[in-house]
This record gives sequence, C-alpha cells and structure tokens, in this order.
Amino acid sequence: MTPDHSFPATTRALVIGEALIDIVRRPGAEPVSHAGGSPMNVAYGLGRLGVPTTLVTQIGADPFGDLIARHLRAAGVDLLPGSVTASATSSATAILDATGAATYDFDLRWELPELSLPAPCTLIHTGSIAAILQPGARAVLSAFTSAPAGTLLSYDPNVRPGIMGSRDEVVRAVEELAVAAHVVKMSDEDAAWLYPGRDLDQITRDYVAAGVALVAITRGGDGAILRAGGATAELAAHPVAVIDTIGAGDSFMSGLLYAILAGGTTEAVLQNTLDATDLGRLGQTALASAAVTVSRAGANPPTVAELAAC
Repeated sequence: MTPDHSFPATTRALVIGEALIDIVRRPGAEPVSHAGGSPMNVAYGLGRLGVPTTLVTQIGADPFGDLIARHLRAAGVDLLPGSVTASATSSATAILDATGAATYDFDLRWELPELSLPAPCTLIHTGSIAAILQPGARAVLSAFTSAPAGTLLSYDPNVRPGIMGSRDEVVRAVEELAVAAHVVKMSDEDAAWLYPGRDLDQITRDYVAAGVALVAITRGGDGAILRAGGATAELAAHPVAVIDTIGAGDSFMSGLLYAILAGGTTEAVLQNTLDATDLGRLGQTALASAAVTVSRAGANPPTVAELAAC
C-alpha cells in the first residue's frame, strides 16, 4: 500500500555521498551515459516521490557534472552549495551481461569540503563508496554521527569490494556507521561479502541487537527480509519482467524512506517501536519502488503515481 503523499512543512531529507556518471555497456550496443552513484540515486528517488531533498556531494565543473546537476533539478533535488569542487566528475562503467545484471569499474574522486549542512533535517542518509573511501569518508562519518537528536539516520553499505579496501577494514567502517543509524539496508550480496557463511536472519538479529531500529536485507528476485525489535517480515518481490537491475537497491532504499516519512512512521522508528504490520507496509512500498525500476532501463525510480499503480 502506498502511503499518503504528505509531509510536515519542516520535512527535509539530506543525502551525503557520491554522484557520478554511469557509463552503461550492454552486449551489442553502444555505451550510454547516465547520472548515477548510490547516494545520488537515493536522493533522486526521494525527490521523484516528492520528499524535499538536498544532496551533498562532489562533482566537477565539467559536462558530466552539468548532466548530474540537471538530473537532480529534474527531480526537484537541491545540490548543496560547495558540491562542485572536483577537477573532474567521477564515473563508473557498468557492464551488463545477457541477464541485465551489472558489474562495475570505477574512476573516483571523493573529498568533501567543510560542510555547512541545512537545518533542520528530518532525515540524513548516506552509504556506499562515500562512507568508506577516504579522505571524504571522515566528513561523512562526522556529519552522520553529530546529527541532532531526533534526526532519522539511514545507511546502506552497498559494498564495492574492488575499491573499498580489505574486508576487515570495510566491516569495521560499516559497523561504525550502522550502529549510529536507525535504518540499515543491505543486499544479500553485501551480506555475503561482509559476513561470509552467516545466515541472513542472524545478520538482521545481530544488527537489531546492536541497536539498529530497522534492518532490511534485499534478496533480488526473492524479495526482502525486514526486522525491527522482535518483529520480522519476509516479503516476496513483485513479479515483473526485468530489463536491468541498475539502481534497484537504491530505489528500494528511497521507497523505504519515503514510506517511513509519508506514512507517519518516523517516530516509531526513532523510538524503536515498529511492529510486524509496520514492517509489511514499509517493505511492500520499498519492493514496489524497486519493481518499477527494474522494469525499465537504468536507475529510473518511480513517481508517486507509478508507485501507487504497482
């Protein structure tokens, strides 16, 4: 069920993380360039769903940076002043196989200036490369952990093993952010790399025991597991014809955050009082958001109307 599309006048989401260009290579086709980066995709997805959103990032004063800025404006997302700092905009080459699954090769720059964040913020979300790659990751952690009380904190590890460092280093960094967060989402592939051999159900239990209010693990075509306190929901994916999986996890993330903000559940997350009914509603909205995205090419998340129709 799609939540009512209404927010308090003070609602403001702040997303901190990388914005880059996805250069998509499909078998037998010419490469195509899209604005991308996991945090940027989440910000864009929130904007498409009507959530007032600001992105803190690092892009270049170049054609790729201009493309990203236009892309964000089209969804009503603000780019925090000072985000245009790099000598060149970062890129990720996504190589698709015959099933539409993507592997990535990155050309990255990540360093944030001294941040003057908009206040107040209802939500701060971060994740993926920006939360791990130095020197920018230090500024991300500082902004995340110094947020005022009552700010909803969300984190998606979105692991990229080839560029994040050793597993032990990444696990330490992931868990440092996760225990500060109210909401943590990861994929089953993230979980398998971070915690090889550990059962997904046990991972959700461990994160909840560490103080995370809501943990979601996506399982591709097999849906998702959500846990909060003693409540659990295992939900099936929406049946759709998959064009490609680019941005699917990010759309799940933005759909989940939208469902929390628009569904009147923010306080329940902050107070760690979610129940199984809440989990089912939140998870269904998030899965619907992901389903719309995989049904068409690129990281193209839904509008409110498209989400309602799913």
